[in-house]
Amino acid sequence: MTLSKKKFVLMGLDNSGKSSIILCLMGVKNLHAFSKLKPTISRSWNKFDLADTEFTIWDFGGQEQYRSEYLANFQENFKQTDKFIFVIDIQDVERYDIALDYLSQIIHLFHKNKLKVDLSIFLHKYDPDLHYFMPEFSEDNLNVLINKIDKVIDKSIDYNLFKTTIFTTFRKLKIE
Repeated sequence: MTLSKKKFVLMGLDNSGKSSIILCLMGVKNLHAFSKLKPTISRSWNKFDLADTEFTIWDFGGQEQYRSEYLANFQENFKQTDKFIFVIDIQDVERYDIALDYLSQIIHLFHKNKLKVDLSIFLHKYDPDLHYFMPEFSEDNLNVLINKIDKVIDKSIDYNLFKTTIFTTFRKLKIE
């Protein structure tokens, strides 16, 4: 059987959670794997098969020293991309504007290069009980961010917006 191939690209600022998201997409559930993550240097990729599809997921490190290089080599980096996911750490309120500026530059290059991809934006680290350990965060902050995202993305571009977390709630399985 021939597998169809899909290329996903994840971008966002450093420490936004891209590598953790990729581990989850690959089915990793061991918490130890997440605690061992280091910042992505430049870019890395992972391949895995799911059903009848071979996925290649590119993780672009979000450190400032790499971002301009990614933009300068946009066509090469996005060649044959099926899905683009931009990740924003919603707990990093001080860097919302930097993340939005980076997203804006990427969207501009999509237009300039007439590139059409499936676009999703992950508002990441929307963790359970966020309001307990980060009382300064509010749904109002999130709504302001969503409105700013809407202004950055041209109305002609369809995109999906998701609240995401790698944390789940307690699970209990009966042993028989």
